[in-house]
Amino acid sequence: MTSTTARRPTAEERLADPVFAQRYRAMSARDSRFDGQFITGVHSTGIYCRPSCPAVTPKADNVSFYLTAAAAHEAGLRACKRCLPDAVPGSPEWNVRDDLAARAMRLIADGTVEREGVPGLAHRLGYTARHLGRVLTSELGAGPLALARAHRAQTARLLLAGTDMPITDVAFAAGFSSVRQFNETMAEIYHVAPGAIRASARRRHPVAHPPGTSGAASGTSLSLRLPARAPFDGGRVLGFLGARAIAGMEAAADATDGAGSPPSYGRALRLPHGPAAIRLTLSGDAGAPAVECEAHLADMADLAPLVARVRRLLDLDADAEAIDTALAADRALAASVAAAPGIRVPGAVDPEEILFRALIGQQISVPAARTALARLTDALGEPVTVGGHTRLFPTSAAIAERGREVLRGPGRRIDAIIGAAAALADGSLVIDVGESRAELEERLLALPGVGAWTAGYVALRVLGSPDVLLIGDLALRQGAARLGLPDDPRGLAARGASWSPWRSYAGMHLWQSAHAAQREAKAARAATRVRVGRSEA
Repeated sequence: MTSTTARRPTAEERLADPVFAQRYRAMSARDSRFDGQFITGVHSTGIYCRPSCPAVTPKADNVSFYLTAAAAHEAGLRACKRCLPDAVPGSPEWNVRDDLAARAMRLIADGTVEREGVPGLAHRLGYTARHLGRVLTSELGAGPLALARAHRAQTARLLLAGTDMPITDVAFAAGFSSVRQFNETMAEIYHVAPGAIRASARRRHPVAHPPGTSGAASGTSLSLRLPARAPFDGGRVLGFLGARAIAGMEAAADATDGAGSPPSYGRALRLPHGPAAIRLTLSGDAGAPAVECEAHLADMADLAPLVARVRRLLDLDADAEAIDTALAADRALAASVAAAPGIRVPGAVDPEEILFRALIGQQISVPAARTALARLTDALGEPVTVGGHTRLFPTSAAIAERGREVLRGPGRRIDAIIGAAAALADGSLVIDVGESRAELEERLLALPGVGAWTAGYVALRVLGSPDVLLIGDLALRQGAARLGLPDDPRGLAARGASWSPWRSYAGMHLWQSAHAAQREAKAARAATRVRVGRSEA
């Protein structure tokens, strides 16, 4: 009788594969830059680890590498208690890639399986559930249910380690349908009880007052620490968001506001089960940066989507070191990269909102766009009292119905905004993280009044697409000229081809260059006024 057990490749056969060899070198060097980008499965011990785990380096023939924790679970492995492989930034793969697997992973992180089931996930992606399962199992080593289960377990571990929520509440907040299912899953994945995970976290990071939760009739407040991949230029991404903050819905503070407070950004947002509010501040150090997220939720079932959206908003999972290395190879960008290592592309917590921001902000200054958006939000936004904020951004239905009463400017622009709102309201246009860039841009460009800049900006912010260069943006071209780069669209596009696949990040450096030029011009004008005043005196 012939055995059907698959033969495991030898060490020599494994190391002949360049991808395996690269990952094995990174693991052997305990290189923390690869944490979250892949997982090391050690079959001789039955555990999986992050690449930087300090344990003894396993032999190559005992190792397999996985893209997801779910794949390691499916292979019968459990999480390492020493290195906590899921307590790291997530994989940048799901933004860099734009295929079916990446789009599915973005939606799974946003809680789609918990809300709509696997059929709902498949429908959102435009495939049958059976085909989706085949693709994910083939490419990621696990199907959608297993991937969602692993994500629930990681959310639960985050809550156990970072809050003092009752363990029963943790189970339901993470998306488990019962406490029994929660306990069984955590025991299977971590081989310890939930209470032991919390106790271990307290021993690792003892604090006088553990970040916790407070319950109220209107919801629950909690604080979480979200790790970022180093290097992380958190100040600039918070500054970008703060400069565009809409009064009533958003609030920001920076180091120059005179209050002595650290940079922060907060806002109200709409989640699947109700309104929420967040306040984000920077923490950690250069080697292990993080963001403290103070959140107020109407329903704890929205916790996982909230965390996923905050991570996308701040681009916490970007492979910053690889991006910086690639862009610094261009001498025109090298100084900017050195001055702002780990620059990020701001994302979105509300995809539809980004489209309206883009349409309203076209060809006007940032302060003018803020004023117009604040007027729209004050008139049509849903009133709330959450986290000190008073308004949510208006729904597309509200803008479609009453936008003409509030909007100001050229008639064609108003027509474009109302047309886009109507398309979103009736479902003929969908904007979410499960879209592919090509399909999203095609649908946007089909709308009257929507051009290439708007479509590209939405793809950049909503999908986190890393390779969008907005050559039609005037400020971006001004920043390019200041760095000695071509400032005409065709010339900039040709030069920017060498920055692929990181053109979105190059664009952020060009915007920063333009912003620096504006600051210098403002300082020069102020100095001139002082000199004139002194001479007149």
